[in-house]
Amino acid sequence: MEGCINFNPHPPILPERPYTPGMTADHPNLQLLSHPLIAHKLTRARHKDTPSADFRRLLHEISGLMTYEVCRDLPLREISVPTPLEQAAGHELAAPLTLVPILRAGLGLADAILALIPEARVGFIGLSRDEQTIQPVTYYTNLPADLGEGTALLIDPMLASGGSACHAVSILKQHGCDRIRMVVLVAAPEGVRALHEAHPDVTVFAGALDRCLDENSYIRPGLGDAGDRLFGTH
Repeated sequence: MEGCINFNPHPPILPERPYTPGMTADHPNLQLLSHPLIAHKLTRARHKDTPSADFRRLLHEISGLMTYEVCRDLPLREISVPTPLEQAAGHELAAPLTLVPILRAGLGLADAILALIPEARVGFIGLSRDEQTIQPVTYYTNLPADLGEGTALLIDPMLASGGSACHAVSILKQHGCDRIRMVVLVAAPEGVRALHEAHPDVTVFAGALDRCLDENSYIRPGLGDAGDRLFGTH
């Protein structure tokens, strides 16, 4: 429950500031979406005592808020539609949009984006980690045959070391897609750099850039294991 967080009853009020999403100086491939509502909900999602039901709801709300900026510059084409009174000029997406959650945690964000863009297609990439090589291994892929005709949103709650993200982007490119955006709630600098080195054409949209990875490749301060927190597993 949201009430589980112990807030200072009289915290200092931060000054108002304009919402200016944009690239960061150190990470040219990163778009930080530092919206007040995203910051507010992400803080609640970070809390260790937030139960799975509330964690799922918060991730759903945050990813919905992020969708507007992620899709702000998608190409449009002009069309004409009949209103009850006359023809009206309008627009529609010029190319198909495909959501590609990285299983399993990416599912927690995909539903919110699909609720806003129900006409989007959904593909899936399932990755696990080889404990011997510590490299990502693909165990499932299901993508639209015409993936390359539009933009793909690669979705995962967290971008840590970047290994899984780089592997997933490579899979999308092998299927003919060259317009890829990655959507994450929390990113580590190491993962942002790794993705830029491997795929400099891919922009990362994130709600927060955290401090670093620890010796176990966990993002600090991070969210913990997003998959476990989403689905109540350990």
